[in-house]
Amino acid sequence: MNKAPKPSAVKANYLQNRIAVVTGGGGGIGQSICQRFEAEGAIVYSVDINHTNSAAGQIRKVDVTSEQSVNTFFDEVTDDHGQLHILVNAAGIEIEKTIEETTLEEWNRVMSVNCTSMFLTSRRAVKLMRKAGSGSIINFGSYDGFIADPMLAAYCASKGAVHALTRAMACDHGPDNIRVNAVCPGYVDTPMLQSFFGSSGDIDSLKQAVNDVHPIRRYGQPEDIANLVNWLAGDEARYASGQLWVIDGGLSAQVQQMKL
Repeated sequence: MNKAPKPSAVKANYLQNRIAVVTGGGGGIGQSICQRFEAEGAIVYSVDINHTNSAAGQIRKVDVTSEQSVNTFFDEVTDDHGQLHILVNAAGIEIEKTIEETTLEEWNRVMSVNCTSMFLTSRRAVKLMRKAGSGSIINFGSYDGFIADPMLAAYCASKGAVHALTRAMACDHGPDNIRVNAVCPGYVDTPMLQSFFGSSGDIDSLKQAVNDVHPIRRYGQPEDIANLVNWLAGDEARYASGQLWVIDGGLSAQVQQMKL
């Protein structure tokens, strides 16, 4: 197994005084993004369905699938600052089932968390970004929005919808100096991935297989994703919009994937 190289030093103040909202802030990737943003000088609102404390600070309880909950939260941001510069839509869930096995309730839940939440948060964010004079919205897609893993039918469908929504938003709101991009990770060391490993009778062999299927012989760490999100959030990415940024260690560059 290749070890991830040590991250380079943070460029302090890259996001100085920017107001940022990160959904799914309690997750492995979400926490890493919040920590990176704060290190770069941003004022960060971390939101999740659970109200708790994390390594990235206090998490506000917001149900991103509820219009009322989202509106109440953005009313708070409006009262506090009157503007917004960055929105990261990182909330997401998956269900390991085929469509034949998936109930309508499960299908609707995946679509609601993974896609509808972005609609609810982004339409409020756009208004605040317009007041700020610019903005960056970063949605979380997946390499599963391009190619499919088995037993993830609803998840794959939801990420395909995220990709299309991202492009549409970029076209609609580019004239307002609002950039919209999607980050599309592959395997990343998060509680969701550990849950996947835990369903195997031979965890060590499965972990090695996941490493070996990547050309760089390792899966990602949350900070790998946070690095890309951080760049997209700031002015160095001022010409980047409407794109689907795949970050998967070369996984999807291969002609054929190993079946894990």
